[in-house]
Amino acid sequence: MTALEKLLDQALEARASLMDADHATAWRAFNGFYEGEPNLVADIYARTLILFHYGESGDLLKTAQAFFLKTLPWLDCAIHKTRSGAGTTQRSGLLAFGETPADSIVEHGVTYALNLQMQQDASFYLDTRGLRKWLLDKAAGWNLLNTFAYTGSLGVAALAGGAAQVMQSDRSRKFLELARRSAMLNRLDLGKMKLQAGDFFSVIAGLKQRKQLFDCVILDPPFFSSTTKGTVDLVNESTRLINKVRPLVRDDGYIVAINNALFLSGTEYIRSLDALCTDGYLAVETIIPIPLDITGHPQTIIDAPPVDPVPFNHATKIAVLRVRRKN
Repeated sequence: MTALEKLLDQALEARASLMDADHATAWRAFNGFYEGEPNLVADIYARTLILFHYGESGDLLKTAQAFFLKTLPWLDCAIHKTRSGAGTTQRSGLLAFGETPADSIVEHGVTYALNLQMQQDASFYLDTRGLRKWLLDKAAGWNLLNTFAYTGSLGVAALAGGAAQVMQSDRSRKFLELARRSAMLNRLDLGKMKLQAGDFFSVIAGLKQRKQLFDCVILDPPFFSSTTKGTVDLVNESTRLINKVRPLVRDDGYIVAINNALFLSGTEYIRSLDALCTDGYLAVETIIPIPLDITGHPQTIIDAPPVDPVPFNHATKIAVLRVRRKN
């Protein structure tokens, strides 16, 4: 067994409890950034293996694919996504084994639509699994706004949890169509979900003009983005977005603030949130941890993250803020 195969074997052993009998779920089989091979990440979506490659050597992909197909013989498809690839096809993913990638997965009893080759990501973020469960448990009766919604899995989780209304907003209508498919797969009421393609700053301004209020607003922005309407910068200006949406939240409502800036420490982020809370109208209610298959298990972690995420457990930092409104 090669050194890489030993690492992959250790990682799979630690994740044995995630392998469901129907092979319908989604989970990270190997996170090389923490588990010993920073050029490789392996995800499982139902019966499809996705290998994310961050280096130059094709041998790494061949070794990893051969290992997983032998160890998990129920896999029927494999996709290679080369982040340093010269073209969009390589980054979006090349079919390396099988014919038909999975088009849906099941998580906490909810089915989510997939398009695994839509872009360089896999159309469904595994690290927000805990947040989707929180929304399933909490969202009954809510009016929820999901900004930077991408393919809308967070909004679909809220709708499946009994939300009264869900608004999903993203610049890409193509991404939002997956949210519609997810709702249909779960036979959810499409009349309760509004999809709005548009720039974040324009959408928020329009909602303020109409004086709309929500029980919960989710902020899950990209690391950095700039349009003619405004700039998103999670390292230097993460709290500015929170202040943008505060007027849209009902008294005793929530803002879910997600920051995935790799080089922003947990201490720096929580300090910025605490500064927002000094006026008494915001409070950090809870931190939602990232699942162990994403962070690496204690027995499989070899490499530390570039900065310390504590009090969070990963560079993806999820904080739930409770909002009070001034009379």
